[in-house]
Amino acid sequence: MELGAQKSTNSVIWLHGLGADGNDFAPVVEQLDMPEVRFVLPHAPKRPVTMNNGYVMPAWYDLYGLTSGTPQDAAGIHATSGQINALIEREYAHGVQRIVLAGFSQGGAIALHTALRQTKPLAGVMALSTYLPLADKASAETTAAGRVTPIYMAHGTYDEVITLARAEASADALRALGCALEWQEYPMAHSLCRPQLDDIRHFLQRVLGS
Repeated sequence: MELGAQKSTNSVIWLHGLGADGNDFAPVVEQLDMPEVRFVLPHAPKRPVTMNNGYVMPAWYDLYGLTSGTPQDAAGIHATSGQINALIEREYAHGVQRIVLAGFSQGGAIALHTALRQTKPLAGVMALSTYLPLADKASAETTAAGRVTPIYMAHGTYDEVITLARAEASADALRALGCALEWQEYPMAHSLCRPQLDDIRHFLQRVLGS
Protein backbone atom coordinates (compact mmCIF):
# COMPACT_ATOMS: atom_id res chain seq x y z
CA MET A 1 0.00 0.00 0.00
CA GLU A 2 1.37 3.42 -0.98
CA LEU A 3 0.21 6.89 0.05
CA GLY A 4 1.38 10.44 -0.52
CA ALA A 5 3.63 11.46 -3.38
CA GLN A 6 4.05 8.74 -6.00
CA LYS A 7 7.33 10.30 -7.10
CA SER A 8 9.46 11.71 -4.31
CA THR A 9 13.06 11.70 -3.14
CA ASN A 10 11.79 11.04 0.40
CA SER A 11 10.18 7.78 1.45
CA VAL A 12 8.86 6.33 4.71
CA ILE A 13 8.46 2.56 4.94
CA TRP A 14 6.07 1.94 7.84
CA LEU A 15 5.60 -1.57 9.31
CA HIS A 16 2.41 -2.37 11.22
CA GLY A 17 2.03 -4.43 14.38
CA LEU A 18 0.97 -8.01 15.01
CA GLY A 19 -2.44 -8.94 13.62
CA ALA A 20 -2.86 -5.71 11.65
CA ASP A 21 -2.00 -4.79 8.06
CA GLY A 22 -0.69 -1.85 6.09
CA ASN A 23 -4.06 -0.11 6.24
CA ASP A 24 -3.65 0.29 10.00
CA PHE A 25 -1.49 3.40 9.68
CA ALA A 26 -3.21 5.02 6.70
CA PRO A 27 -5.22 7.35 9.01
CA VAL A 28 -1.98 8.31 10.79
CA VAL A 29 -0.35 9.19 7.48
CA GLU A 30 -3.34 11.39 6.64
CA GLN A 31 -3.06 13.19 9.99
CA LEU A 32 0.66 13.82 9.45
CA ASP A 33 -0.29 15.80 6.34
CA MET A 34 3.03 15.43 4.51
CA PRO A 35 1.88 15.06 0.88
CA GLU A 36 5.40 15.62 -0.47
CA VAL A 37 6.59 12.37 1.16
CA ARG A 38 6.01 8.88 -0.24
CA PHE A 39 4.66 6.43 2.37
CA VAL A 40 4.97 2.69 1.78
CA LEU A 41 2.80 0.53 4.07
CA PRO A 42 3.53 -3.15 3.40
CA HIS A 43 1.41 -6.05 4.67
CA ALA A 44 2.95 -8.81 6.77
CA PRO A 45 2.28 -12.37 5.58
CA LYS A 46 -0.12 -14.53 7.57
CA ARG A 47 1.45 -17.23 9.73
CA PRO A 48 0.68 -19.24 12.87
CA VAL A 49 1.67 -17.35 16.02
CA THR A 50 2.76 -19.62 18.85
CA MET A 51 1.94 -17.10 21.58
CA ASN A 52 -1.65 -17.02 20.31
CA ASN A 53 -2.10 -20.80 20.32
CA GLY A 54 -1.04 -21.15 16.70
CA TYR A 55 -3.74 -18.82 15.40
CA VAL A 56 -2.95 -17.69 11.85
CA MET A 57 -2.65 -13.90 11.56
CA PRO A 58 -0.51 -11.23 9.89
CA ALA A 59 2.89 -11.34 11.60
CA TRP A 60 6.41 -10.32 10.65
CA TYR A 61 7.77 -13.30 12.62
CA ASP A 62 6.57 -15.86 15.14
CA LEU A 63 6.20 -14.84 18.78
CA TYR A 64 6.60 -17.20 21.72
CA GLY A 65 5.88 -14.56 24.37
CA LEU A 66 6.42 -10.91 25.21
CA THR A 67 8.86 -11.01 28.12
CA SER A 68 12.55 -10.36 27.63
CA GLY A 69 13.56 -13.91 28.59
CA THR A 70 11.30 -15.62 26.03
CA PRO A 71 13.02 -17.36 23.06
CA GLN A 72 12.86 -15.37 19.83
CA ASP A 73 12.21 -16.41 16.24
CA ALA A 74 15.66 -15.51 14.88
CA ALA A 75 15.07 -17.21 11.53
CA GLY A 76 11.79 -15.36 11.02
CA ILE A 77 13.29 -12.02 12.02
CA HIS A 78 16.22 -12.45 9.63
CA ALA A 79 13.97 -13.57 6.78
CA THR A 80 11.62 -10.61 7.16
CA SER A 81 14.55 -8.22 7.49
CA GLY A 82 15.80 -9.51 4.14
CA GLN A 83 12.42 -8.76 2.58
CA ILE A 84 12.46 -5.22 3.99
CA ASN A 85 15.98 -4.76 2.64
CA ALA A 86 14.66 -5.66 -0.81
CA LEU A 87 11.94 -3.05 -0.37
CA ILE A 88 14.55 -0.45 0.63
CA GLU A 89 16.61 -1.26 -2.47
CA ARG A 90 13.48 -0.93 -4.62
CA GLU A 91 12.91 2.56 -3.25
CA TYR A 92 16.48 3.59 -4.01
CA ALA A 93 16.14 2.17 -7.53
CA HIS A 94 13.07 4.37 -8.06
CA GLY A 95 15.05 7.52 -7.31
CA VAL A 96 14.37 7.86 -3.59
CA GLN A 97 17.34 9.44 -1.81
CA ARG A 98 16.24 9.48 1.84
CA ILE A 99 14.40 6.62 3.54
CA VAL A 100 12.95 6.45 7.03
CA LEU A 101 12.14 2.97 8.29
CA ALA A 102 9.29 3.07 10.80
CA GLY A 103 7.41 0.43 12.71
CA PHE A 104 4.92 -0.10 15.51
CA SER A 105 5.28 -2.93 18.04
CA GLN A 106 6.41 -6.04 16.11
CA GLY A 107 6.95 -3.85 13.05
CA GLY A 108 9.16 -1.57 15.13
CA ALA A 109 11.30 -4.52 16.17
CA ILE A 110 11.90 -5.35 12.51
CA ALA A 111 12.64 -1.68 11.77
CA LEU A 112 15.33 -1.56 14.46
CA HIS A 113 16.85 -4.92 13.52
CA THR A 114 17.02 -3.98 9.84
CA ALA A 115 18.26 -0.41 10.26
CA LEU A 116 21.16 -1.37 12.53
CA ARG A 117 22.54 -3.71 9.86
CA GLN A 118 22.48 -1.35 6.86
CA THR A 119 25.63 -0.69 4.83
CA LYS A 120 24.31 2.77 3.89
CA PRO A 121 22.76 4.97 6.60
CA LEU A 122 19.02 5.43 6.42
CA ALA A 123 17.64 8.93 6.94
CA GLY A 124 16.10 7.75 10.18
CA VAL A 125 14.24 5.10 12.16
CA MET A 126 10.99 5.42 14.09
CA ALA A 127 10.61 2.66 16.68
CA LEU A 128 7.15 2.98 18.24
CA SER A 129 5.97 0.95 21.24
CA THR A 130 8.57 -1.70 20.56
CA TYR A 131 11.80 -3.37 21.66
CA LEU A 132 15.18 -4.35 20.23
CA PRO A 133 14.99 -8.00 19.08
CA LEU A 134 17.97 -10.34 19.32
CA ALA A 135 19.71 -7.73 21.44
CA ASP A 136 22.51 -10.14 22.35
CA LYS A 137 23.59 -10.18 18.68
CA ALA A 138 23.35 -6.43 18.11
CA SER A 139 26.85 -5.50 19.25
CA ALA A 140 28.52 -7.85 16.76
CA GLU A 141 26.12 -7.13 13.89
CA THR A 142 25.49 -3.36 14.08
CA THR A 143 27.28 -1.51 11.29
CA ALA A 144 28.86 1.94 11.29
CA ALA A 145 25.93 3.07 9.14
CA GLY A 146 23.49 1.70 11.69
CA ARG A 147 25.14 3.58 14.55
CA VAL A 148 24.86 7.00 12.89
CA THR A 149 21.24 6.61 11.76
CA PRO A 150 18.94 8.87 13.84
CA ILE A 151 16.49 6.81 15.90
CA TYR A 152 13.26 8.18 17.36
CA MET A 153 12.06 5.64 19.93
CA ALA A 154 8.77 6.27 21.72
CA HIS A 155 6.82 4.29 24.30
CA GLY A 156 3.74 4.54 26.48
CA THR A 157 4.08 4.72 30.24
CA TYR A 158 1.09 2.39 30.63
CA ASP A 159 1.93 -0.11 27.89
CA GLU A 160 0.99 -3.60 29.13
CA VAL A 161 1.82 -5.39 25.87
CA ILE A 162 5.49 -4.43 25.67
CA THR A 163 6.35 -3.06 29.08
CA LEU A 164 8.05 0.27 29.56
CA ALA A 165 10.87 -1.53 31.38
CA ARG A 166 11.58 -3.70 28.34
CA ALA A 167 11.54 -0.69 26.03
CA GLU A 168 13.87 1.23 28.35
CA ALA A 169 16.27 -1.73 28.42
CA SER A 170 16.25 -1.69 24.62
CA ALA A 171 16.94 2.04 24.61
CA ASP A 172 19.87 1.48 26.98
CA ALA A 173 21.21 -1.23 24.67
CA LEU A 174 21.01 1.13 21.69
CA ARG A 175 22.83 3.84 23.62
CA ALA A 176 25.53 1.32 24.55
CA LEU A 177 25.97 0.62 20.84
CA GLY A 178 26.61 4.31 20.29
CA CYS A 179 23.40 4.85 18.35
CA ALA A 180 21.96 8.32 17.76
CA LEU A 181 18.88 7.76 19.92
CA GLU A 182 16.06 10.14 20.78
CA TRP A 183 13.82 8.66 23.50
CA GLN A 184 10.31 9.89 24.28
CA GLU A 185 7.78 8.60 26.80
CA TYR A 186 4.06 9.42 26.60
CA PRO A 187 1.18 8.89 29.09
CA MET A 188 -0.54 6.23 26.98
CA ALA A 189 -0.93 2.46 26.60
CA HIS A 190 0.12 0.37 23.56
CA SER A 191 -0.95 2.99 21.04
CA LEU A 192 -0.22 6.44 19.61
CA CYS A 193 -1.33 9.83 20.93
CA ARG A 194 -1.71 13.34 19.51
CA PRO A 195 1.49 14.82 21.05
CA GLN A 196 3.38 11.84 19.65
CA LEU A 197 2.02 12.49 16.15
CA ASP A 198 3.33 16.04 16.37
CA ASP A 199 6.75 14.73 17.43
CA ILE A 200 6.72 12.18 14.59
CA ARG A 201 6.00 14.94 12.08
CA HIS A 202 8.83 17.07 13.46
CA PHE A 203 11.25 14.12 13.37
CA LEU A 204 10.36 13.33 9.76
CA GLN A 205 10.69 16.96 8.74
CA ARG A 206 14.11 17.12 10.35
CA VAL A 207 15.64 13.93 8.95
CA LEU A 208 14.04 14.24 5.51
CA GLY A 209 14.68 17.95 5.19
CA SER A 210 11.05 18.53 4.22
